[in-house]
Amino acid sequence: MCTVCGCGTGETRIGALGGGRRGGHGRPAHGPTRAWRALDTATAATATDVKRSDLHHADVPHADLHHTDEPPADTPQAGKTVADDAHIHHGHHHLHFGAGPAHAHAPGLSQAQMVKIERDILGKNDARADQNRAWLRAHGIFALNLVSSPGSGKTSLLVSTLEALAGRIPAAVIEGDQQTEFDAERIRATGVPALQINTGKGCHLDADMVARALPRMGLTNGSLLLIENVGNLVCPAAFDLGEAHKVAILSVTEGEDKPLKYPDMFAAASVMLLNKVDLLPYLRFDAQRAIEYALRVNPALRVIRSSATTGEGLDEWLAWIEAGLGAARATAPQA
Repeated sequence: MCTVCGCGTGETRIGALGGGRRGGHGRPAHGPTRAWRALDTATAATATDVKRSDLHHADVPHADLHHTDEPPADTPQAGKTVADDAHIHHGHHHLHFGAGPAHAHAPGLSQAQMVKIERDILGKNDARADQNRAWLRAHGIFALNLVSSPGSGKTSLLVSTLEALAGRIPAAVIEGDQQTEFDAERIRATGVPALQINTGKGCHLDADMVARALPRMGLTNGSLLLIENVGNLVCPAAFDLGEAHKVAILSVTEGEDKPLKYPDMFAAASVMLLNKVDLLPYLRFDAQRAIEYALRVNPALRVIRSSATTGEGLDEWLAWIEAGLGAARATAPQA
């Protein structure tokens, strides 16, 4: 997560809002590249304040700690071999760095430190997400967080969705990318306002970014807000933005085992769009197996086969959106 990948390092820029017109580009972010430098000032202070003596009293079972104390790189680990840290499956060594309570590994940080840091980060994020959600609900706005790998076809699907909803449902889009406004410009070409958030080195949007964007969106009561997250199947799963639902998009040009490789994302989603199904005749992709894997992770997941090229599944997708929007409008306080 953030303590590992370096997200949050660099400059976050929120671009101009526009509909059907071109916007400017955010300048490149410059920041530290070491993973431990990814922590912001408050979080870094938290990590520093966790003393070695405190680790023995952390609410993490000692038996579950994995690589709790890491020796310096030039210090040999007496009597320790790779096999000691490996799970052996059918004669093969399997290094699993997600086995500890933090479910991750970061150089220089113990599992207890990582658990504390992640709790602090996610606690602050979730509090801001709850504020976003309350505001959206008060205005009857149905917000969806679209998440996927890069190249899944999120933006093309968004364009098709907005074109189909034109004149029927007021909509706006928040675009998340590390750099450029390319996707936001494609959305604006449909006439729908889109606000670009460039995250710099960050690999996901967070609730504070969305909170800063909402006042600039000019959203109308009872409208649809589509948030296209940064292409990434890891960190966006953990960060609530205040949306009503996460929508995971899996394209048939990827592997059908993605739901098992990245289970957190599919467990967090309410809907999975199996996208680019028009390409199935040309690929060795087992669609049914992909769906079975996704349902194994999340039995309640709704699966819609979709194609922005042929329009397959678009009616079912739009019907699901309209039902959710109707519910959001019905439960909003009357003005």
